[in-house]
Amino acid sequence: MTASILIVDDEAATQDTLGLFLETEGYRVATAGSGEEALARIGEQEFDVIVADVVMPGLSGMEVLERSRELSPRAAVVLMTGHATVEMAIEALRKGACDYLQKPFGLHDLARCVQRLLRRPAGLEEAARPSRLRLPPPGDALVGPSKALQLVREQIARCAPIPSNVLITGESGTGKELVARAIHAASPRSDQRLVPVNCGAIPDSLLESQLFGHVRGAFTNAVQANPGLFVTAHGGTLFLDEIAELPVLLQTKLLRVIEEKQVWAVGATRPQPVDVRIIASTNRDLAGEIDAGRFRADLFYRLNVVHVMLPPLRDRREDIPLLVDHFIQRLNAKLHRQVVGVEPDTLEALMTYAWKGNVRELEHVLEQAMILGDGDLIGVDHLAGDVVRRPETAQPTDLREAVRVFSQHHILDVLARTGFNKRGAARLLGISLASLYRKLNIEAPEDPDEAKPGS
Repeated sequence: MTASILIVDDEAATQDTLGLFLETEGYRVATAGSGEEALARIGEQEFDVIVADVVMPGLSGMEVLERSRELSPRAAVVLMTGHATVEMAIEALRKGACDYLQKPFGLHDLARCVQRLLRRPAGLEEAARPSRLRLPPPGDALVGPSKALQLVREQIARCAPIPSNVLITGESGTGKELVARAIHAASPRSDQRLVPVNCGAIPDSLLESQLFGHVRGAFTNAVQANPGLFVTAHGGTLFLDEIAELPVLLQTKLLRVIEEKQVWAVGATRPQPVDVRIIASTNRDLAGEIDAGRFRADLFYRLNVVHVMLPPLRDRREDIPLLVDHFIQRLNAKLHRQVVGVEPDTLEALMTYAWKGNVRELEHVLEQAMILGDGDLIGVDHLAGDVVRRPETAQPTDLREAVRVFSQHHILDVLARTGFNKRGAARLLGISLASLYRKLNIEAPEDPDEAKPGS
């Protein structure tokens, strides 16, 4: 049967636009101009999906969410807001929302959201559990609402259906393998194998045989043939992690495999055709490696057909609260605990820490804190000492440097208090949004309106 959707918004234009679009997508659509009207409609009929604005006169979207859990627990609720904060998103997800859309959003973003909720197995049952946090699959690297992470998601969506090779770059711990798995899972090769290999973890003397295979008797101790990982991944995806660690001689052989689509096993007299998509990753600057003669430029161009760059966690701090919730849920199952969250001081410490180990370090810190603590909330005293201390522990003697360090700490404190809302933090600090971006040493948005003072 055709799915039914309820649009709840106090603006008639929004009701009409979203309603007409979803009707053209084949859904049955009803609209409501207030929270009170929405509850009346929910009481009259069952809806598969409820899309509600958060800020409305009278009952808010959050109140509609809570009441709908009682009236129609099987309905999946999506909240729309033009004033999204990390805290609001977490609260909505905890109260049972399946997703939230930050205005302005594209109509196709709404369509994808609705389609995802309708086709998920047991999706409506999961939505009825307020304690469950809906997590963007398939892994930790993709959890969070930041624009930087949204760009990564969009890159995955664009490159997954095509057969081109992909190069993923980013610091250690940012989740490069998780992104590789996401690309493979969304690709036409998802029913075939994803074969990961860490090029830096295998001795050079064995790496050639592991990658390309060998025939029996090709060298001492080669008592049986080994097909190699390229043949193992035939029809699927080969993930070459830490590609910069690959010796130059093997880089040459890898380039030949890419160009000829066939692999020569060690000791073989004829090549074997292979159909493999390559996803490579590195935490090094490959341009610098090329200049130093440690990496072949032609191989770089063959691998870097699509480039996905994962931002470090310190550049997407607004993702930290959702990541914290995600890891707590997972660690509860692993450690047989029932931790529900973190204290405000703990969240501030987590959001102002440097995170040189990125997402992986965050998970380890939370696991250690949950092992040491015994309450429902993680306190700041449960965190490792390095996390509690400020990112820069050395006290500068130069006055200008001391002022810079103090200013940065103060800005991070204000950002943490505003849920890392950069606009709100800029207003509290009395500086323009552009100045805030400069002081944080991060790239400002392309929209010039966002850089106006007081915005």
